[in-house]
Amino acid sequence: MSGGQAWRGNWRVRLYERIRERGYPSLTAFAKARPTASLVALAEELGADDVVGVQVFSGLLAEAEQRKQVSCFVRDVLVRELSECLPNGWPAVLDDANRFKVAKALGSWIADAPETHKERARQVRTAVLNTPPPPGWRPLGPDDALLLTLLPDEEV
Repeated sequence: MSGGQAWRGNWRVRLYERIRERGYPSLTAFAKARPTASLVALAEELGADDVVGVQVFSGLLAEAEQRKQVSCFVRDVLVRELSECLPNGWPAVLDDANRFKVAKALGSWIADAPETHKERARQVRTAVLNTPPPPGWRPLGPDDALLLTLLPDEEV
């Protein structure tokens, strides 16, 4: 899908209509029910012809900012990137192929991190590369113990 239809009309209203049609009070609640689905997969579920991943990302970030839960949002996006790039979990060996998959997941995640969290995201990347998670580690949501240690919630 090119996404051309996605930007026609008021996409935010359309996005939230789709969320309500599915019985969810918020985009966050919808995404939380699918913690390892990519943002593109979430968008396709909401409307393959007229919703795109960047719209889901934007809506989730806006809700996280309103709730002062941006760190949780950043962890959530990391879980989605890792699930997409490393579906079998953290590799036991970082050979060339696995190094590329890890770099793709972490690089995409850092690129998408809000400015307020970019430096912290870089620190997380350094930490997991210097002290890799156990082989097979696959966070299933933003409240994963290791992720909470690496990127704790902000003070409220």
